[in-house]
Amino acid sequence: MNEDTRGLHPEQSPPGAVPPGEAPYGAAPRASAWADPAPLGLAAFALTTLLLSIVNTNLLKETAGILPVLGLAAFYGGLAQFAAGLMEFRRGNTFGATAFVSFAAFWLSYWWIAPRVALAGDAHNALGLFLLGWAIFTAYMTVGALRVSLPVLAVFVLLTLTFLFLAIGSFQGGAGYAMTEVGGWFGILTGLAAWYASAATVINETHGRTVLPVGRIRTAQGERVRHDERSV
Repeated sequence: MNEDTRGLHPEQSPPGAVPPGEAPYGAAPRASAWADPAPLGLAAFALTTLLLSIVNTNLLKETAGILPVLGLAAFYGGLAQFAAGLMEFRRGNTFGATAFVSFAAFWLSYWWIAPRVALAGDAHNALGLFLLGWAIFTAYMTVGALRVSLPVLAVFVLLTLTFLFLAIGSFQGGAGYAMTEVGGWFGILTGLAAWYASAATVINETHGRTVLPVGRIRTAQGERVRHDERSV
């Protein structure tokens, strides 16, 4: 078939071919572009992180306060963020896809682990290693965030510190220890930064102009990288 079409004039169409720019009769029109999934992923991450972080600060002392966190971890921070990550793969965004799918997996694993910790017994050292691993992952993703936007960079810097303090607190014994509460406060800041990055992307794209600034990042060569609409 390749030999049959190579000899065609560039401006000629093969017999029965649809002219450029025209869809076959009865075919549904194809979308010209995919929507930016970053605001969804950031919002899902933000709310789930905020609620868990409030629990970690010990501001919320209800014994069943973890239940809303588990619901968000499964469906919003988990499934919704996973969907955003898959869309980032489709758009060719390596950073966004890696971040959203990975943190969706974090929330799904948290949803599975948290209810079983009380039944399994003492696991504070294992959980400390779990959180330390996420701190390392987030730290090298922070290097990638240097080429994204200031709000996203803030999210990753704060999140790295959040995981680090939570890991230290877990090694000390877990909930109720000072480092866990410090990690909770950094988690609140992380969630607020992620919400801002999500809001900026939605509002700026909807209005077609910069309403909420996301700033400029200067590269090592002195070149400025501007991100007016996309945040991941």
